[in-house]
Amino acid sequence: LIRGLYEKEFEREQIIKLFEIIDNMMTLSTELQSSLESKIKQFEEEITMPLISNMELRGIERGKEIGKEIGKEIGALENARDFVKTVLESRLGEVPLDVEQYLNKVSVLSTLQEIVKLAATANSLAEFKQSLAKIQ
Repeated sequence: LIRGLYEKEFEREQIIKLFEIIDNMMTLSTELQSSLESKIKQFEEEITMPLISNMELRGIERGKEIGKEIGKEIGALENARDFVKTVLESRLGEVPLDVEQYLNKVSVLSTLQEIVKLAATANSLAEFKQSLAKIQ
């Protein structure tokens, strides 16, 4: 019935209204209702999912791989920024907003690694900021 309604190009809302009427007329067991909903969902996915070529599938997979790599890089940058802040807080007190803003703009991991070294060796916040200005 559902497949026929979709093939006759009924709108999804029309099909839902029809099933509300049928649902009021008869009651399905929980198991049958769940099975019906699963089959409806599967069918809707089948009719809305266009065929994808092997080349497109490889492109999608490559895109996922690139996304994972970018995610790892972003994670490494965030971890390095957090590490700098932790070192500064534990050694020199609260991290000023301007330093935090600067750290958030740094997008090169090796630069953040250098900043960690500065944070670990600076004797004061003023000294840290002076050394930071040299990196910029």
